[in-house]
Amino acid sequence: MAGQGQRKNAQSVKLENLGLEMGNKPPQALDVEEAVLGAMLLEPSCVDMALEELTVGSFYDPRNKMIFEAMTKLVSEHTPVDIITVPAKLKAMGNLEAVGGAVVLAGYSEKVGSAAHIEYYIKILKQKTIQRDLISASYDILKDAFDDSVSVDDLIDKAQTKVYDAIRSNERREIQDIGSIINDVMADIQEQQTSTGMSGVPSGFVSIDRITNGWQRSDLIILAARPSVGKTAFSLNIARNAAVDHNMPVAFFSLEMSSSQLAKRLVVSETGLGADKIKGVAKFEDYEWEQLEYKLKSLSKAPLYIDDTPGLPLMEFRTKAKNLVKNRGVRLIVVDYLQLMQGPVELKGLREQEVAAISRTLKATAKELNIPIIALSQLSRQAVQRTGGTGKPQLSDLRESGSIEQDADMVIFIHRPDFVGLSPNPEDKEKTQIIIAKHRNGETTELDMVFKSERVKFLEPDDALDVKASAPVASAMNSMNSDFE
Repeated sequence: MAGQGQRKNAQSVKLENLGLEMGNKPPQALDVEEAVLGAMLLEPSCVDMALEELTVGSFYDPRNKMIFEAMTKLVSEHTPVDIITVPAKLKAMGNLEAVGGAVVLAGYSEKVGSAAHIEYYIKILKQKTIQRDLISASYDILKDAFDDSVSVDDLIDKAQTKVYDAIRSNERREIQDIGSIINDVMADIQEQQTSTGMSGVPSGFVSIDRITNGWQRSDLIILAARPSVGKTAFSLNIARNAAVDHNMPVAFFSLEMSSSQLAKRLVVSETGLGADKIKGVAKFEDYEWEQLEYKLKSLSKAPLYIDDTPGLPLMEFRTKAKNLVKNRGVRLIVVDYLQLMQGPVELKGLREQEVAAISRTLKATAKELNIPIIALSQLSRQAVQRTGGTGKPQLSDLRESGSIEQDADMVIFIHRPDFVGLSPNPEDKEKTQIIIAKHRNGETTELDMVFKSERVKFLEPDDALDVKASAPVASAMNSMNSDFE
């Protein structure tokens, strides 16, 4: 026990001294910094090249930071950068004496081996900057790790973000000429023409996939409707179709229903058995046990992952989403539903701003992970209280934040005329419209569907007719089975 305690104390001492041990001499290349500034004083072309790749933070020496900042301001003022203008600008900024005067600048211009080496010098400075940024990020991560008030999920997300930002901030995308972009586009078009599949994740509904060509990468799709219209059922159908029929990994974040409740809905949809039997209200026939076991084989093996954390914090969602994409290869994420997520703590009580922050984060996560995210959303009461017209929902009905519409690449409404009292005919009870109200990269339209509530399943009209026609046959077969027994 004493040995174990000594080891723990030694480890604590090591962690406490870690910052001091690593902070002896931050990565730097002062001679290279001076060479870059000297080249900028001599060659106008070097000024353009340096300003495109470097920032004030790329320099370690405070004096060099001041000189580069003065050069940046001269360029923004359309003034040439040379041995005369830079000292004058530094003097105007009150920094000339701090950098050592005009003599220091003259010395920089003499230290340049060749202005042709500027690209190599810039590369060195960028590498040193990344090293310093990673050290700074590591120090922040270390402080947060010692802070018990920071949750582990927040810690992981912050750590990933800080390291990613340290690398990303020093990357520059090259400017492309239209010819090379057109070549890439033509290659993509050719691939799509020769491909027999869709470019995105299939929804499982032919009419929807014809419009969307599948759910596209980096898209945020908002699926909205009033309560009890069928949002969860429709999103479960979509998740099931991708995971079971196409073997594409799907993650379903359920903030409203438990994983067991969702699983029971999937069982009802998959087997066609009544919800009353799954709930135990009615008893199974012997043949139904066999039907249950047979039809659940594919579903039980499908790559469908369910998280039912209530009130899921935004940062925890991001962490879990990143891990699912990295470790499970998830191709589609569904969130049920957006308004139940917990936004940033500092926005508590500011509901509209909190929802706006959630929708922005969902879109940013979809873009960062390069996968589609379907987020369910409630509609405001005015969607059913609106008098006159068709009673169909509108983009302005999205609840609590207009930013949802702004952030979304697609907005889809589920509309049931009977639900808003516009179709009293009992035969129209199952009729449903899927309204694509916003489609950033395609057309908006209205599609007819049928919602079989007893099966928790949405069907295309033609498929629904086939189901209806086969029902009497199935009933007769069941009756025959009973007679034989």
